[in-house]
Amino acid sequence: MWSGPRNISTAMMRSFGNRGDTVVVDEPLYGAYLRSTGLEHPAREEILASQDDDWRVVAAQLTGPVPGGRSVCYQKHMTHHLLPAVGRGWLADVANAFLIRDPAGVVASYAKVRGEPTLEDLGFPQQVEIFRACADRLGVAPPVVDATDLLSAPEPMLRLLCERLGIAFDPAMLTWPAGPRSSDGVWAPHWYAAVEASTGFAPPPTVPAQVPDHLLDLLERCRPYYDELAAHRLTVS
Repeated sequence: MWSGPRNISTAMMRSFGNRGDTVVVDEPLYGAYLRSTGLEHPAREEILASQDDDWRVVAAQLTGPVPGGRSVCYQKHMTHHLLPAVGRGWLADVANAFLIRDPAGVVASYAKVRGEPTLEDLGFPQQVEIFRACADRLGVAPPVVDATDLLSAPEPMLRLLCERLGIAFDPAMLTWPAGPRSSDGVWAPHWYAAVEASTGFAPPPTVPAQVPDHLLDLLERCRPYYDELAAHRLTVS
């Protein structure tokens, strides 16, 4: 599942992680991303110590046998972690899906954490690049889920997503126990407070996102990327 930041990616990971047949992997390319870019992120050293930072090793793990004898491996990925130097060949060995969110909500949320995000920080160009490559290889658009659509109708959207992925829908995906998980990345204490308190998908926001004036240009640069994927998003009748 390829998502940008400030989305419902961790809640989606909780949903799949509550299935009896599924093991989840939390941002497995984060260490390789940090090592390659040299960026200072919260818990940087802990992240590097917890993950292999060679993308080749990570890709081999992600395309190998599913751990624990489970039949489904759900991988939560951030699109900006797939740096240009990372090979793309392994993507043909997994089923790729895309989680999108209207850029106004993304920009407004990210600005509260980091005041001057860049287009690359938000992952929109990278998400479109991955989507196009998958669509070209498959000859059909891979599944795209809009966060607002899913929050508005969790069960119908999850049923449709599972159908597109070729797996059975499990009602356990709709609710989950509160608290942390051993599968959470070591960065969880810095970012996962809200999802740790959750027991299911919250309703979508009812108040429009307030984007700071100095980020309106960034918002407009994000929108064509979002619109391209949104044109393929799953919809329920």
